[in-house]
Amino acid sequence: MTQKEALDILKTGVNVFLTGEPGAGKTHTINQYVAYLRAHGIEPAITASTGIAATHIHGMTLHSWSGIGVMYSLTDEDVADIAKSRYISARIKKTKVLIVDEVSMIDGETLSNVERICRRVKKSAQPFGGMQVVFVGDFFQLPPVSVSKKEMKSVFSFSSVAWRVMNPTVCYLTEQHRQEDKKFLEILSAMRRDEFGEQHFERMRSCLLTMEEIPTDVTRLFSHNADVDTINAKELAKLDNKVRSFLMADRGPERLVEALKRGCLSPERLDLKEGSAVMFTKNNPNAGFVNGTLGTVIGFDDESRCPVVMLRDETVLTAKPMEWAIEEQGEVLARIMQIPLRLAWAITIHKSQGMSMDAAVMDLSRTFEFGQGYVALSRVRSLSGVHLLGVNDQAFRVSPEILKQDIEFREQSDTAHKMYEELAQKDILKRQKDFVRLCGGQWTDPMPMGSSLLQGIKKSLQGVSEKEEVLKKPGKQKAAKSRKWDAKEEARLKALFYEDVPLSEIAETLDRPISGAQARLKKLGLLGS
Repeated sequence: MTQKEALDILKTGVNVFLTGEPGAGKTHTINQYVAYLRAHGIEPAITASTGIAATHIHGMTLHSWSGIGVMYSLTDEDVADIAKSRYISARIKKTKVLIVDEVSMIDGETLSNVERICRRVKKSAQPFGGMQVVFVGDFFQLPPVSVSKKEMKSVFSFSSVAWRVMNPTVCYLTEQHRQEDKKFLEILSAMRRDEFGEQHFERMRSCLLTMEEIPTDVTRLFSHNADVDTINAKELAKLDNKVRSFLMADRGPERLVEALKRGCLSPERLDLKEGSAVMFTKNNPNAGFVNGTLGTVIGFDDESRCPVVMLRDETVLTAKPMEWAIEEQGEVLARIMQIPLRLAWAITIHKSQGMSMDAAVMDLSRTFEFGQGYVALSRVRSLSGVHLLGVNDQAFRVSPEILKQDIEFREQSDTAHKMYEELAQKDILKRQKDFVRLCGGQWTDPMPMGSSLLQGIKKSLQGVSEKEEVLKKPGKQKAAKSRKWDAKEEARLKALFYEDVPLSEIAETLDRPISGAQARLKKLGLLGS
């Protein structure tokens, strides 16, 4: 299924499980959907399984959002107590769309507890109280982490009661936007099908290195934190240059701030020297970097004192502070500010999930979970960027249970594809229109089915009233462009930004000066300072 087809299905309001191989565009598709909802006046609840994943999407963990916190087994009394919380109850009641990212790391019992709480709060017998629920993730990646797996009724979330009653439409993305190396793609696909054979191992054998052959400018991935901390500290100490320290700034309730700090890949105190190997920890394509972009600190800006980084392609960027925030219904609850960098001589496989890397040195000899090797390998764009220090029998294995379930997911996705392909465009459009209105959003006709969000917004802006046209006349231009930003226009701005529309075209579409649009994007935390 293509991203465009999945987006069209999401817009109809059905429950969805959005999945696909790493690099298939899951995050891009969900960002498009969030922008679409906000452009129509609907603010989704955006959650994730872990703090790291939550910071990537400006959301909060599902545990915090639902009020279950660290609790695991909930009695009916526990559910009732959580539902009585004014804050939790208000949050769930106003949610029309719930997005759960990295769902593979949520166990079935936790998901069922969240579902029970939603039904209780909304006083509805429908799954999750009747809201649209969108799961995003890939079960071939890291599995749930549980304190006591013996007590778990269902390890994986897809085997839970909540998943079965929700019965999501599966959208299995088949495009590939990370790996362009066909031989490498074949190896990764063989791992997903449990068909990793001798011919694949021979190709991987060519990536094995000795300690003396390790590239000095490539990040090393390990399965344990201790290895990472030791290597980064040793490598930084080898540099004779002066240490520059950058302290994290924060604002908001202590509990939420601490959650942001735990999930942020940049440390509270970032110590750098000229010559430090670094990795960007945030996405900002307009500025020239994404989460996982590697570089070397070549100096510090005289004016801002911020680190100057040379990327692998010799592009030079000044890394200025950026914001990580927890948002709810469009309101920022807490935020932290830090330089979006971390030392990158080494990083754990767990923290690399979601990154795209040109190259990595991997020690897979101590992998202990199904999928750890797959996650590490799939971070890299080509086989030439894979450098192996060692492997064990577990490194190329994936869960037998996931292998079986993946076949079902693919079949369900094919069925959904055929079903929606047979529907007339007007029927799809009607479902999308009905869902927007059901959520209390504003629908603007016509929003052509299958068109990009940008085209839809442009058409919605056609037929401007005579009063608005007067504002565009030369004599009134200054007044029109200095007007305040309202919520609706901000939603359009975000939608255009998420569509990767050039800044000049965004400004033209919104009848704003380029500097004004740029300043607003910075204030919203979408562009670096």
